[in-house]
Amino acid sequence: MGIRKQGGRRLSRWRGLLVAGGLAVLAGCASTTTKHGHQFTDSDLQQVQPGMTQDAVRMALGTPDTASTISGGNAYYYISSTTKQQAFFLPDEVDRRVVAVYFTKIGTVERVANYGMKDGQVVNFATGETQAHIRDRNFIQKFFRGVGPKAKLGDE
Repeated sequence: MGIRKQGGRRLSRWRGLLVAGGLAVLAGCASTTTKHGHQFTDSDLQQVQPGMTQDAVRMALGTPDTASTISGGNAYYYISSTTKQQAFFLPDEVDRRVVAVYFTKIGTVERVANYGMKDGQVVNFATGETQAHIRDRNFIQKFFRGVGPKAKLGDE
């Protein structure tokens, strides 16, 4: 009887080690989400109102990532991205956002746009307008190059 109990304990220890090892492997496969750039909430963007100066926008949102002169005025662009990484694989960008603050010729805020990708198209989430209606669409499209589903081997 004593031999049988001792063998049962060994088996129990092996099971415990296997379970612990399996949990360690699964923990190593967890995905990691990383956010970069300007992460704005709706309330952050609501601080920027038509008529504000460029200095007031910089005080509210910070220094823009880039600026541009477009027809009729200037624009500030704030860019953010979200990536996910599984274990040891390369990170995959799953979302990119561009907040554009458009200014009039005299340097006051005309409007704010919050661009992102939806169904493979650049969309202004503030108004729902698609890239066909975006005044500086060629410039905005460059910010979204390479974002979205990637072709898998054999899909080409």
